[in-house]
Amino acid sequence: MPVKVSVVVPVYNPGVYIEDCIASLLRQSLPPDAYEVIFVDDGSTDDTPARLDALAAAEPRVTVLHQENSGWSGKPRNVGIEAARGEYVMFVDNDDYLGDEALERMYDYGVANGADVVVGKMAGKGRGVPVELFRRNHPRATVSNAPLIDSLTPHKMFRRAFLDEIGLRFPEGRRRLEDHVFVTEAYLRAGNVSVLGDYVCYYHVRRDDSSNAGFQRFDAGGYFKNLREALDVVERYTEPGPLRDRLFRRWLRVEMVERMRARRLLALPADYRRELFEEMHQVVVERFGPGVAAGLQPTQQVVAALLAADRYDDVEAFAEWEAGIALTAVPERVTWEDGTLRVGFTAEYASAGEPLTFTAGAASTPLDGPPEDLAAAIAWVGADTVDRFGQATADLLMRERASAAQYFQPVEFTREEVPAGEDGRVRLVLRATAAVDPAALDRAGLWDAFVRVKLGGWTKECRLGPAPRTDRPTPLPALLGGHLVLPYWTSPHAHLALDVDRATQRLGLGRVSAADVTASGDALRVPLPLHAPPGGTEALLRLTSPHTSHDVPARLSPQGSGALLEAVLPLGDLRGATWRVALVGTGPRFLPLPFALRGVAGGAQVVRTTRPSALRRLVRRARRKLGTALGRTAARLRARTRRR
Repeated sequence: MPVKVSVVVPVYNPGVYIEDCIASLLRQSLPPDAYEVIFVDDGSTDDTPARLDALAAAEPRVTVLHQENSGWSGKPRNVGIEAARGEYVMFVDNDDYLGDEALERMYDYGVANGADVVVGKMAGKGRGVPVELFRRNHPRATVSNAPLIDSLTPHKMFRRAFLDEIGLRFPEGRRRLEDHVFVTEAYLRAGNVSVLGDYVCYYHVRRDDSSNAGFQRFDAGGYFKNLREALDVVERYTEPGPLRDRLFRRWLRVEMVERMRARRLLALPADYRRELFEEMHQVVVERFGPGVAAGLQPTQQVVAALLAADRYDDVEAFAEWEAGIALTAVPERVTWEDGTLRVGFTAEYASAGEPLTFTAGAASTPLDGPPEDLAAAIAWVGADTVDRFGQATADLLMRERASAAQYFQPVEFTREEVPAGEDGRVRLVLRATAAVDPAALDRAGLWDAFVRVKLGGWTKECRLGPAPRTDRPTPLPALLGGHLVLPYWTSPHAHLALDVDRATQRLGLGRVSAADVTASGDALRVPLPLHAPPGGTEALLRLTSPHTSHDVPARLSPQGSGALLEAVLPLGDLRGATWRVALVGTGPRFLPLPFALRGVAGGAQVVRTTRPSALRRLVRRARRKLGTALGRTAARLRARTRRR
């Protein structure tokens, strides 16, 4: 079979952090002979070379190339390109990993759309990743119609023939932003770029020791010299005008202005702040015309103007003011409607724990130059925020806690100016209702609700909550499409989260009374404290005796404030034994119900079961913890054996 995808992984001293990468590459849903993995070892001095050589000896799809240390990732990636046999080349860093279907989905999407570049949805585990770019799929994206320029890491799929046709390779040597130079030229010269936003393809991981290359303090002079090379690429392939200004704006915003804002600036050593500021100032005055900063958000415009004017002290003062501003999101109602969780909330900005207020009816004016002082800067930002309140937006994202995979949920919202005192000031409040469809969440796990608001010069996120103690809405768990979904409030912070296919005790099934269960002939009826969609949903019961078990189809339908489970019992198979009853979840998982069935002549008898004693429950819990600890120890020993 022709090789569809070549995965190139530059490697340098990753230690144990490469294990997740390796495992994800071997789990890919593409057939093993449809893709290859090329590890390019850039002179590692740890045990990684031996680990990879042993892997290649056991896996025909794996190749390992060794070279002397080149100083950065550019040369290893280029070596991998030259060795690649695939139609597409995918770049993966040695401390990141892929979703199990990433290669198959990205390849199929690229072929279907004739793409030279395929950008797969990313999730950041302790690292920032683009959000707006992956709001939806973009089969034919350009730098003009999609925020492609927000994603300049190399973790994408490139058509090999395209790279050869235009002679595109990474800059080599010990340097920064080699990926910006490469990816920017690819975007600007590609016949088509396709963005896959409905499946998390790439997991961008921050190491526990924060030793990723991207987290190391860099030489400011060298960094901004390399940044100018990316700007050169934009100038080479665009004409002066709005498009070039918009592309340049990405580097001004991300690499300069955002580094000079709020806590991000204040967390840096004082001497390093000034060093960065001076290098940024030189780039701004050398390369950016007035149209670049004009498209920034209000707070960003202030920082950019102060950068251009070489006013570091005012940048620091503005950062101290911004550092006190935070987003708050308060839930108002959480209810099931037609199988969808309706989540109502309000969101606004606050400072020092109090709602941020603005002068009502303030009109904004263009920022023609740097503000006179901090008070003038704050007044200008406030006036512009009020004037553009009609452009403010609110979103709800559900983010899976372990993987950081996240998805936008449909939201409707209104904007309200709420009077705040008698001095003509107002609060700017967004009132929203989101519709969360648990079926769209692509994995079992704990999903946290995050609110994302764009208002004035800020785009901020926060957890949804805390919920008011006195009026905290707590909807029932639900069985939807075979998935058990439990909405709950975290402890102690009372943030909204969903438990998908993991909860057992918290579902409340133990509160079902055997007296309410009826077994008449072969008909079993069980009232359950669950939500069911209006049309009902299929379910499955597991009946277990000491010697065998039976799976019995069932149906869950709405009844009052809960649901009614109905099933037709196989009476002939139940006679002469007592059967424990459990609801079968996904996984499969079994959720015991607090009653049993005893097969009798002509029917079944409902039997109350006793809960294990506290001592027995304690012993079981200790055994589970011991088993988990032993399992982890065994896994670590296996990993050490492989590395040897």
